[in-house]
Order: sequence, then structure tokens, then C-alpha cells
Amino acid sequence: MTHPPTAPTHPPIGRLRALRSVELLTPNFADAVDFYEEVWGLQVVESEHSASWLRGTGDEHHALRLTRSETIGLGRLVFALGTPAEIDEAARRLRARGIALVTEPGPLDQVGGGYGLRFHDLDGRLVELSADTWAVTARSRDAALPVGVTHAVLNTPDIDASVAFYRDVLGMRVSDWSEHQMAFLRCGTDHHCVAFNQAPWVSLNHVAYEMTSIDHFMRGLGRLRHHGITPEWGPGRHGPGNNTFSYFTDPTGLVCEYTTEVAQVVEDTWICKVWRRTPELSDLWGTAGPPSQRIRAHMTGTPDGSPVVAPVDAVTGPEGTAA
Repeated sequence: MTHPPTAPTHPPIGRLRALRSVELLTPNFADAVDFYEEVWGLQVVESEHSASWLRGTGDEHHALRLTRSETIGLGRLVFALGTPAEIDEAARRLRARGIALVTEPGPLDQVGGGYGLRFHDLDGRLVELSADTWAVTARSRDAALPVGVTHAVLNTPDIDASVAFYRDVLGMRVSDWSEHQMAFLRCGTDHHCVAFNQAPWVSLNHVAYEMTSIDHFMRGLGRLRHHGITPEWGPGRHGPGNNTFSYFTDPTGLVCEYTTEVAQVVEDTWICKVWRRTPELSDLWGTAGPPSQRIRAHMTGTPDGSPVVAPVDAVTGPEGTAA
């Protein structure tokens, strides 16, 4: 006689609605603020001596917090829950799992307001859950400016454990795998809001910002070119997620991406796939070429948050041999 599968002892902490914002740590604080405001296209909504909050054209109070720090990397990930009651229930479920809270549920004494809590994930990243953040005035989406943060890719030395934590604890769903090297997880209809990359150490791989359309995406690249900045990988279109991509490094050396047209998931019909890591699937357009050693080094980051010393790419001849 067969028995139905046993339900998990602890349910996920709630239904995450979206990746709301990220915090980046930088010793190059003034240069980073200038880059993300004047070049990248975000708008400063508030600034202090050691922190700045920047928004896109979307509805979130801010998409990016830049914090002055001696180290470089990710400060926190902020996810949206629907109500304060959901925050309180998330706290109860985290405690039931034995996960300590860094900040107990309650009003968040910070720019943007909200009601929320904070805890660390399996790799020690600070995760913030929030609801009831401050509303902002509408901004036009006509200009080629980022709407907001759409996903973050995180380097982890144990991809299976990280995926299990974000799936079982945070309630995310696995959309696709790129062999056993990357896993793409969603919390809404977007194909992914977080992805994990198997790596030697915990670090930030990159943060992606959504552009309204393919036209906005290309005009955004044109604006960056006007500032003397060209893509370090891209433009192209990924297989997993079907999203367009162009990658850059900010003044700190952290990798940022413009993207658009990410695949939309219908829960009842989506089937997870395992993609081979081949050039024709990494870039469906075939326009980007391989990522340079320099951008790979910046995506890998460092284990201690020190600056990346990127290798100088070899110049290759017409047949791909070093010239």
C-alpha cells in the first residue's frame, strides 16, 4: 500500500511578492552615487553622509541603497510581503524553524518606512521582508531609464543548499537550471528574481535593472555610450529566462545589468528545464560573444569584499588563438 507524501514540517514563511530593492556596499561612495544617478538613470530620493537611496521609474520608494563601507558587495536583499500581518506570521514561521531574527517585526526606522523584519540566509546574507512602505509620486516611463531592480544573482559555494533554503523557507519556485551551475528562482510571474551561481565563495555576481521595452533597453545602451561606457558583455538574449542582457561594472567594480522582456511564468503550465551551457543558449541572438575574463572576475567577486584585481584579456586572432 502506498502512502501520500508527507507534508513539510514547516511551511514557507509566506508569499513573497517581489524583489523590492538591494543595498550595495561601496568605499567609492560619491563616485557610485554619481554613476547610478547621472549615468545609470536612477533618481536620488534621499541622501545622508554615508547612504543614498535611489529609485527608478517604478512604484517602489527606492530600488537601490548605496552605503559607504570599507568592503564591497551586497548589503541586503529586500523582498515585499503584502501586509504587516504577513510579516508577523513570517516571523513566527522563521522562529519555528530555529532561524534567528536580526530585527524583530515592527516599524522599520529607515528611509522609505515600512513594517518589516530581517534575518540572515544560509550564506549569511541579510534578508529584509517589508510591507507598507511609503508611496511615491508617479514618474514617466517614456525615457530610457530603469524601472527598478528585477533580479540579483548570488554566488554560493553550495548551490543545492541555497536553492533549498530559498525554496523551502522563502517559498520561491525553481524556474530553470543552467546545468548544475546556475539555478533561477521566482516569487511572482517573472522567470526569476534571484539566481544562484555555484562559486568558490559567497559574493554578489550582479544586480539587474529592468528596462520598459526592448526600445528602452537599446536607448539606454545609447545613453551609456554617450557617457563613454560600452557593454562588457552584451547586448544579447539569454536562453534561460529569455531576457535581454548587457553587463557593465560600476565605479566600485560591482556588475550591473540592463535587461528586459524576461519570460513570464504561468504556474500551472510551466515546466522546469535544464539548459546546457553552450554559447548558442547563453546568447540566443549570437551578438554578445563570450564574456571577457575581466567581467568574469568582477562577477566572481572576492571572499572578503576587497577590490577585484581583474586580469587583462588576451588579444585573440581570427581563429581564437592568442595573438
